[in-house]
Amino acid sequence: MQTAVAILQKYWQHDSFRSLQNEIIDSVLNGQDTFALMPTGGGKSICFQVPALMKEGICLVISPLVALMKDQVANLQKRNIKAIALTGGIKSDEMIDLLDNCQFGNYKFLYVSPERLQSDWILDRIKSLPVNLIAIDEAHCVSQWGHDFRPAYLKISDLKKHFPKIPFLALTATATPRVQEDIITALGLHNPQLFQKSFARKNIAYMVFEVEDKLFRIKQILEKNPQPSIIYVRNRKSCLDISSQLQSLGFKATYYHGGLSPKEKDKNMQLWMQEDVQVIVATNAFGMGIDKANVKTVIHIQLPENIENYYQESGRAGRNGEKSFSVVLTNASDIFQAENQFIRNLPDKPFLTSVYIKLCNYFQIAYGEGINQRFAFNLNHFCLKYDFPVLKTYNAMQFLDRQGVLNLSQEFSEKITMQFLIPSKEVIRYISMNTNDEEIILTILRTYPGIYEMQTAFNLQLIAKKSNHKESEIQAVLHKLKEKDIIEYHAKNNDTTLIFNEIREDERTINRVSKYLEKQNLLKTEQLKAVLHYVNEKKTCKNKLILDYFGEKITNDCGICSYCISKKTQTVDIASLSKEILELLKTENLNSREIQNRTNSNAKDVIFVLQELLEKEALLIHSNNKYSIKS
Repeated sequence: MQTAVAILQKYWQHDSFRSLQNEIIDSVLNGQDTFALMPTGGGKSICFQVPALMKEGICLVISPLVALMKDQVANLQKRNIKAIALTGGIKSDEMIDLLDNCQFGNYKFLYVSPERLQSDWILDRIKSLPVNLIAIDEAHCVSQWGHDFRPAYLKISDLKKHFPKIPFLALTATATPRVQEDIITALGLHNPQLFQKSFARKNIAYMVFEVEDKLFRIKQILEKNPQPSIIYVRNRKSCLDISSQLQSLGFKATYYHGGLSPKEKDKNMQLWMQEDVQVIVATNAFGMGIDKANVKTVIHIQLPENIENYYQESGRAGRNGEKSFSVVLTNASDIFQAENQFIRNLPDKPFLTSVYIKLCNYFQIAYGEGINQRFAFNLNHFCLKYDFPVLKTYNAMQFLDRQGVLNLSQEFSEKITMQFLIPSKEVIRYISMNTNDEEIILTILRTYPGIYEMQTAFNLQLIAKKSNHKESEIQAVLHKLKEKDIIEYHAKNNDTTLIFNEIREDERTINRVSKYLEKQNLLKTEQLKAVLHYVNEKKTCKNKLILDYFGEKITNDCGICSYCISKKTQTVDIASLSKEILELLKTENLNSREIQNRTNSNAKDVIFVLQELLEKEALLIHSNNKYSIKS
């Protein structure tokens, strides 16, 4: 048998292992159940790929991330290692052939989603394979208190009964102590060896800044740090808007979100990877399998959904070991927006039931039927028909997807993209000469302010609703504008695919999964509270707060986060600055930047004093972000 280092050299051209990799591999080779808690970028996949190659037989890898499965299979195949992934969309006949290959074709790795294990015949076929190791990636998904719980993961323990002597390796990047205990119990791990790498990233400075003009602060950060950067936003519209605004400020920027075609994703990704652009503005769809060593800055301009995601996204900075920055930019309205997005749009049981029944009616599925039926699906059209809020409906369907009730391909990109080719004044001139089209064109311009700068995803149903016109009337105007070379217009046929995995049983189906819904909603609320605590806590080192969340206690401050820096630099006379600000506000309302300019003070000092005055209820802050004295 070749040594672990020999395998590493042969296939990966590395001479030594990273921290904990060798110890984890030894544990697995000794036949021990093993739990590896390794932060993003720690090299988790090597921990099961190397021992699997050292032993006879095939390694079963269970992963919830289809994109990551495909990525890992492609990387193994590039190294002439035989690997297969059973992903969605594969027909039963093809599935049988692939499993035959695993049994008789000397394959070393079989990647499956946990949902695949719910199929009894697939499970039976896997039980007949010469399995040498079972690796469970993203193992936090097995815990009901993990940030991405998938009930299908609970089926994995059945494999433990069939392969009692085969070691299990559970891997995750983020797990609180409660989640760790849950994983060990749910997977049935026997006296597992626990390997936990510290969550501390000593070269990352965690920064939280309260600012009113986020774009201005982004400009300052990017000018000071011209190396590759990532800006995380919560939705696709923000992706386009921020990318466009940065370009207008002279920065080379691109964007990345789940609605782009694979070709567009790859193109934009390569622009950034090859450093043809400095910045990539992205949703959380960006990140899987991204390993760029010299990322200097990761900026969150909206509050992240949970600390787990924030930590993973922050961890894409500074992988070369050099000092780097993870920055959260926040202001007074962010809390309301976060609560609106993450809490108020959580579906309860009655809403979930209503969405499920209406879905079945929408596709004319009779009670007791529907299993394995596949449909093209347009989320916006469905929500308009039944007057459902889009985000809440999407959350409900995502929940049903995670419970295995249905399968939803998350390509919610719009069918149409368009861009105006002529300047705005020429568009106004056209409107004045074609008054019948005025309402539709103005609605489009008001809805999509970036439509002059770039190809913009266009929601036909939304514009029809906003302008009080029929969809056919909107299409006729678009066709006319295209004919006159006023717009560039592309129609795409990429509706979401929806597959029903169970027969229709209405309340019985929802009753079965609703117990998980209550826990999910409680978890989401707790997670947001943790994010708000991290952002708002002014008297604790930010690194300490993150480590504490993951159950890791330290006594020393990091010395480089926003809190630690503020301690070092706060030499201003707070009382004097407070008095000066109050004098200014006696005559007029001002925002923080105006106050900073008038007082010639540091931005951090101004924000600090304003925060204190707000807490003492000496000031009011208005919707236009201007401050006034409380009367």
